[in-house]
Amino acid sequence: MDGGHALQPQARTTRSTCCYCGVGCGVLVHSRSDADGREIITGVEGDPAHPANFGRLCSKGRTLAESARSLQGRILQPELRATRGEARRPVDWGLALDTVAERLARIVERHGPDAVAFYLSGQLLTEDYYVFNKLAKGLLGTANIDTNSRLCMSSAVAGYKLAFGADGPPTCYEDLEHAKTVLFAGSNAAYAHPVLFRRLEEARARDPQVRWIVADPRRTDTAAMADLHLAIQPGTDVALFNGMLHHLVWEGLLDQDFIAAHTSGFGELKQLLREYTPRMSAELCGIEVQDLVTAAEWFGRSPAALSLYCMGLNQSAHGTDKNLALIQLHLATRQLGRPGAGPFSLTGQPNAMGGREVGGMATMLAAHRELEDPAHRAEVEALWSLAPGTLPAKPGLAAVELFDALHSDKVKAVWIACTNPAHSMPDIGRVREALQRAEYVIVQECYAGTDTVPYADALLPASTWGEKDGTVTNSERRISRVRAAVAAPGQAKPDWWIAREVARRLEARLASPGAAPLFEADTPERLFDEHRALTVGRDLDIGGLDYAVLEREGPQQWPFPADAAGAQARRYVDGAFATADGRARFHPTPYRPVVEQTSARFPLRMITGRLRDQWHGMSRSGRVPALFAHSPDPALRMHPEDAARRALVAGELVRIASKRGELVLPLELSDEVASGTVFAAMHWSGQYLSSGGVNEVSLPAVDARSRQPELKHAAVRVEKAAFGWHLLAARRGDVLAIREALQPLLRECGYAGLSLHPVAARHAAADDSAGESAAAWIVLRAAAPAPMSPEWMAVLDQALMLASGPDTLEYRDARRGLLRRVAWRGAGDDSRIDGLLWSGPAPGGDAVLQAALSGRSWQGPRLAAFSTLAAAPRDPVVCSCRQVTESAIRAEIGRGADVARLQDVLGCGSVCGSCIPQLVRLARRPAIA
Repeated sequence: MDGGHALQPQARTTRSTCCYCGVGCGVLVHSRSDADGREIITGVEGDPAHPANFGRLCSKGRTLAESARSLQGRILQPELRATRGEARRPVDWGLALDTVAERLARIVERHGPDAVAFYLSGQLLTEDYYVFNKLAKGLLGTANIDTNSRLCMSSAVAGYKLAFGADGPPTCYEDLEHAKTVLFAGSNAAYAHPVLFRRLEEARARDPQVRWIVADPRRTDTAAMADLHLAIQPGTDVALFNGMLHHLVWEGLLDQDFIAAHTSGFGELKQLLREYTPRMSAELCGIEVQDLVTAAEWFGRSPAALSLYCMGLNQSAHGTDKNLALIQLHLATRQLGRPGAGPFSLTGQPNAMGGREVGGMATMLAAHRELEDPAHRAEVEALWSLAPGTLPAKPGLAAVELFDALHSDKVKAVWIACTNPAHSMPDIGRVREALQRAEYVIVQECYAGTDTVPYADALLPASTWGEKDGTVTNSERRISRVRAAVAAPGQAKPDWWIAREVARRLEARLASPGAAPLFEADTPERLFDEHRALTVGRDLDIGGLDYAVLEREGPQQWPFPADAAGAQARRYVDGAFATADGRARFHPTPYRPVVEQTSARFPLRMITGRLRDQWHGMSRSGRVPALFAHSPDPALRMHPEDAARRALVAGELVRIASKRGELVLPLELSDEVASGTVFAAMHWSGQYLSSGGVNEVSLPAVDARSRQPELKHAAVRVEKAAFGWHLLAARRGDVLAIREALQPLLRECGYAGLSLHPVAARHAAADDSAGESAAAWIVLRAAAPAPMSPEWMAVLDQALMLASGPDTLEYRDARRGLLRRVAWRGAGDDSRIDGLLWSGPAPGGDAVLQAALSGRSWQGPRLAAFSTLAAAPRDPVVCSCRQVTESAIRAEIGRGADVARLQDVLGCGSVCGSCIPQLVRLARRPAIA
């Protein structure tokens, strides 16, 4: 007490960087100590001083505090198991580290270093990546270290290296404001990179002459805002770009002087392009020839043409060719090296670039060096004080090959850090088998509920965003500091620390006598200094950049050599490229069809993509109920005509099967996909589904040069999934705790899907006293051939706390197999539904669920809940920040409101702006329900 008043917890603000996509937004993290003395993150806002976002944040970034606050589901201490099949038991760090080092050392001694592999993540910090890379290549001598960046960016890397001689985009974010023509290729930037999309929207608002071209098989929100949407057939991007370049050649729209002085190989490419007339290319793509010509004209005649591309190009067995064909449009017209022009690969993860910089992949060495180059190996060996010949001389196993080798027993042990391959890898049935067969699996993770954690023999608790220090590099080559706002909970430790402690133990056992110690750096800053020393003289030279500069000057782009006045925003401005002769390279890029063609047995093309408010496998974003509001349930989207031909109805369960596996999803009808194509979001995992998600059916074919897998296209069939028993259950409460209790039940069902829902905004204030996560709902939909066992139902009852009580009404009809149960709270005019369970031979209960989720008081007798109530069509939430529904927006549009008026009256689009593209679509099509 001080003067009769309790001391208030001190609030703090920490400047850091968002942990979601590769935009690399700066954030201000607010924190304080709670009543128990634990430091908690209380809020996050955009950093106005950060040059990536200038204070903007998307819906995901705005809710980072909510994702970080609860410890439910966090791994708080190491766990080990002695033999496969036994349960893991908690241990202290000393035993965990000693055991992991001992097991790895024995495998290396028996089978050699290549019997060990590491599988990392683009969410690790650069310093984390650096230690792992040094451990694998420098200490153990294996190149079997790859990352989930292989699944998203390796074709972009290969394309840049083949064309320019070095990795890294030649562009910067300022180009978004300067571009006069923007070509989106395989990028739904409105969803995947919404903060950059806001900058593009503002630039076009300032200059209505700016034109957008979108090449995408699906009419996404990005495509709907385009001046020209090229709805190409899946996988035909190379044909499109070749056809555009053919037209540019024919019309004399090339920069011949630039081609002659600064490039090589154009003659061979020109020979190939003879075949790709606009008409033939348009037929391959399934678009109008005039649209292809228009795209070529706009691009070639533009004062500044910028292309933005992402997974739609990269996740393909022909991803390198797709990247090259697009880059070559820029080279031939000299649309690069000046403001607003250039081929810009947008990275999907916050530090995919940093991982590439430190060489944290199987096909590269530190600082963009090549493993197969003896001179490069000698340079790194000297810098790391290694004996000559220590480093591996050939590339290691890339992601798909790595898990194939684990499956075939060629690799005995795998260390997985900060990623979830049992969900994100292609053909995950085979990946699960590989993890089950492995001799030793180490999982380094912060969340216990991921699909990969059950396979861990050693589970190592890692700190996560808000608790870590280091750096990340975003899509424009800008390095930003990540700072810890709070202490890590329990025994969680930084990823670099865990890797270093194991490495030191391995070093004591495996290193040659008299060898220089490799792991003396004991802080992120010292690790960064080691990393930057390796870059000196390289294309990504950051010899002039250290933590002090980042503290003083803020985030900086590379290259930033020691003698530079500052960072370099754009590369290749002078036409000098990073090849031996300084010339960029053209490469023939013939069009090749997608690897897996449709057939009578598998007649549909399945494509995948992102939801607006979720990210990757939802281990973080899935902790926030508000982020489910826009797309609350998993679904397969199908064109209405395709559904009618198969007698399929919206909302019913369908089975999607490929040559590799199958999954069940609810059906959603949408004319955003073309006939013959179906779409499913990539995010839904075993945390929320009875299956592992869309990668049950994806194929593991890889690009020959980038070794990136084909994750975007698969041939499938879709048919009705008939089940004899259905269940709908919902509960208001601590949704993260309930989710954790329900997860073991999901796999036992023919179909099961979990989703979270916020309490209706007008009632949220009344729920604040119930605790941080109490003001939310969890919903389970399940189906099976026959009713689930009494034991299964007992676990469900315990998790939902829906057993009979004074505030619970129940109706049973054993003969018909019906069970209805509704839990209530409050009384009289304030009586509201608190939980429900509906099971029987047919789906039901949606009307009661709608009443529950609305938060409105129940009108009439409680027993009326058991009567046959008609469920109204779902009113989708468009704005997750303000929880504004589509019906409210349409009502205002009907009164003549435009987007600006919607923002003023309803507040939608006025916070993060992620919903603005959908608001524009609704305003343009007011009569379409």
